[in-house]
Amino acid sequence: MKKKVLAVILGVSMVMSMAACGGSSDSAKESNQGEETSDGTEDTGAADASEKSADTEGSADSYKIAIVKQMDHASLDEIANAIAAQFDAIEKEKGVDIEYEIYSGQGEQTTLKQIGDQAIAEGVDAIVPIATMAAQVMTVCAEDTQTPVVYAAISDPEAAELTGIDYVTGTSDALNTNFIMDMMLAQNPDVKNVGLLYSLSEANSTKPIADAKAYLDTKGISYTEQTAATNDEVIAAASALAAAKVDAIFTPTDNVIMAAELAIYSDLAEAGIPHYTGADSFVRNGAFATCGVNYTDLGTKTADLAYTAVTEGMADLDDYYLMDGGIITVNTETAKTLGVDYSVFADMGEVVEVATTEE
Repeated sequence: MKKKVLAVILGVSMVMSMAACGGSSDSAKESNQGEETSDGTEDTGAADASEKSADTEGSADSYKIAIVKQMDHASLDEIANAIAAQFDAIEKEKGVDIEYEIYSGQGEQTTLKQIGDQAIAEGVDAIVPIATMAAQVMTVCAEDTQTPVVYAAISDPEAAELTGIDYVTGTSDALNTNFIMDMMLAQNPDVKNVGLLYSLSEANSTKPIADAKAYLDTKGISYTEQTAATNDEVIAAASALAAAKVDAIFTPTDNVIMAAELAIYSDLAEAGIPHYTGADSFVRNGAFATCGVNYTDLGTKTADLAYTAVTEGMADLDDYYLMDGGIITVNTETAKTLGVDYSVFADMGEVVEVATTEE
């Protein structure tokens, strides 16, 4: 029997305006159209939105879905874009209309709660939250209405208390931490001290960090921990690990660290410290290497699940779906700065080479 969702304790903070955008297979649809945006400019798309609403009102094949990112950064943006693209593809394939909007909670529980409450009040057919905090908050918002919540990129759904709930399912990007540790030692068998860089507020990091510590303990390798909750703290934590002269740094699929990767990668590379991470989006933003889930594939699968939820119901859907990893991604520019040879990774799996893209 599925359990009743436990309420998430939501802190009280200032209510900020929601950043939102969306689309369908025909055109992009801006949220909050006709209202003043956060930079004070006015969005003039209200007429188009009204026409769209009039065209689809009353249609049995029209669905409205809210896509809610926990915050803005490369990993979550990639997933949101993949979800939107798949909704567009489903529209064309199935001959239906899917009206979606993409919101960002800016990393704030209060903002996420506001977004979730608004989505429920507007009668959305499903909510697709991306990352753990967003999924937990949307699950609470949808409890009374039992609106389907189909989350994306939750590393440990059970620890996040997102299993056993009738109206909740989604995709998991659980990390193979031991394999990444194997990569680290394959590239440099002389590693003596590993930096662990993560946020205490990220549920995604809890198990991988515990797994990393257990792995390093069995190898007799020491580790130095630094945690951070803001961009400035991430920069300071990375600097502290560099000063401690760690041989390498490991970060799981941690959204707080990911948001600051562009601010730390060059200093770490110039210090000769490879940064191994939990997602390829980190690597595209300058980290050295990872082995993990393709987030475009994860977003596509999440969109398919959401469509199933709104058209066929939740009864036949599993608690969550674990995505396959196995792709090793290496930033060749960072490798050059580090002066390291990553050819050993070719014996461990498929290697994808990328350059730094600052987005």
